[in-house]
Amino acid sequence: MVNKKIITIFLLLFLITSTVSCVYADDDDRSYSITQALVDIVVDTNGMLHINETFDYSFDGTFNGVYRDIPLKDGESISNIHVSAEGAYTKVEQHQEDGTQHIKIYLYSDAAKTQPISDTNVKVHISYDMKNVVTVYQDTASLQYQLWGDQWAVGVDELITTIHLPNDNGNEYWLNPTKYTKTSSLDGNTITSTSNYIDSGNFYEIEVLMPENDFENSPNAIHIDKTAKKEIEQRYNDYQANEKMWDNIGSLIGILFIISPVIPFFIYRKYGVEPKVNYEGIYERDLPSNDPPAVVNALIQKRDNIGTPDLKGFEATIMDLINRKIFKIKSNEEKHLIIELDETNYSSLTLDEKDVFDIFKTIAKDNLLDLSNVKDYLSDEHNAEWFNNRIKSWKNDVVYEHLSKSRLKQFFNNKGNKIALYYSIACIIIGVLFAALFYMVTGLNTTGGIIGLIGSVFLFISGFVIYILPEDIFGQWTKEGRVYMLKWKNFKKFLSDNSLMKEHPPESIVIWNQYLVYATALGVADKVYESMKLHVGEGNIDDDYLDSYYYYGTGYYMMHTAIDTGIQTANANTDSSGFGDIGGGSGGGGGGAF
Repeated sequence: MVNKKIITIFLLLFLITSTVSCVYADDDDRSYSITQALVDIVVDTNGMLHINETFDYSFDGTFNGVYRDIPLKDGESISNIHVSAEGAYTKVEQHQEDGTQHIKIYLYSDAAKTQPISDTNVKVHISYDMKNVVTVYQDTASLQYQLWGDQWAVGVDELITTIHLPNDNGNEYWLNPTKYTKTSSLDGNTITSTSNYIDSGNFYEIEVLMPENDFENSPNAIHIDKTAKKEIEQRYNDYQANEKMWDNIGSLIGILFIISPVIPFFIYRKYGVEPKVNYEGIYERDLPSNDPPAVVNALIQKRDNIGTPDLKGFEATIMDLINRKIFKIKSNEEKHLIIELDETNYSSLTLDEKDVFDIFKTIAKDNLLDLSNVKDYLSDEHNAEWFNNRIKSWKNDVVYEHLSKSRLKQFFNNKGNKIALYYSIACIIIGVLFAALFYMVTGLNTTGGIIGLIGSVFLFISGFVIYILPEDIFGQWTKEGRVYMLKWKNFKKFLSDNSLMKEHPPESIVIWNQYLVYATALGVADKVYESMKLHVGEGNIDDDYLDSYYYYGTGYYMMHTAIDTGIQTANANTDSSGFGDIGGGSGGGGGGAF
């Protein structure tokens, strides 16, 4: 199964990179917005455009002024620039650089032009002429112009456009993206339109087709000796069909997101609801079963990947082998803790126990393992990789020896979790795929596309949430397995509760040792160790207890640290391995405040 930490990181990155930009600009404690923009264009029969723009700015805080950038294509030119303002005094700077006309407008609150504006509304007027924007073909004349460019630092609440054409016959127009169009009409020779809110980073464009004979004497237009009308009309037919397609896909994704919680609910109802059992125990004092500690660990310790042991199970197996005298505890002259390996009963060990024995034998010298050397041994990358592979073999052997598929089914039914897993992966794939498509292509230019993007993101999130849910949410314990699980959980609760241990202490050191073994498998060995120190005085320590006490009090932590070092070292080593397309019109550009 894919590492869930990696997917968590991916989700965070996905959410960060898909965050929608703020609809207003701010700098420290100041901000501004454009509440309305007016664009009036007169198309002259000589090909010249006479453009008047008005921008209603609302400033919160102190600002020095605003700017307007107008891109110029090859051959285009701009002239007769005039700037004025209502609500402020102005000083204008302008220059052309890298194919862009830059207009910088300083705004002052006083006639002496010494104080910048602050917390006010200002209406800025900019007028200019542009030539070589209209293109005259053999069968039509085209004006493709961005009424609002994608370089604006903020959006505009409403854009009102008026375009005056040379004549009132044979004209047709398209506004794109259509999602921004609130109203539009062609009345005689005048096109008017009102937009919805246009956010920053997006364009709003018009293309107008006019009779070519309206421009018989047009030195300020571009002339191309070819037909183009049908091709332009087909382009917009295709564009509108594409918009409709993305609308439909977006709506479908939105519907899929809405119904997405229903499927997991039915999976849970069918496969995840636990059966009722005749067990009402509060805690268990005795071992609920005689299963090896690795088996108990595999079934009880985790709510995920049920049936596969973890490192607590490995450590518990070591404890069990010590308790059974397969491993014997000694100390040398330097008072180092030594484990002596007794091969007398090796043949009687299970496969997983032999794995543990063989690991120790490889590290040991003459069947004597100095625990103080284990951490250094496993710090080596080669040794750590070998150890990590042996741990994987040990896990497989625990499953092979004790928890085959048929036996695991006696305790736990994983079918619902598998169905939920496949469903979650499908949601993640669909979410990522369509979110990327909607974000990268023109799907965002339609309302359905935006719905689809939002639906895709949330579909991804819902799929991810289902993916990381514990296995026992959609999986189901059998009646036998539920009783088994509840008894071992209650035994764990007993081991973890010092007051219960004080009220019902073990009757012998042998039982304390058993408690330590299974407490390790259940992840509460430290609780049992603390209880042992409280309930067993030094005068009562015999040889059996001393072995476990000395091992756990010192050797356990040494071994735990060494194992952790080996796993981390191995993982660290592994990780290091002709005419413009839609949106290509003249004008546009952007602006902002400073």
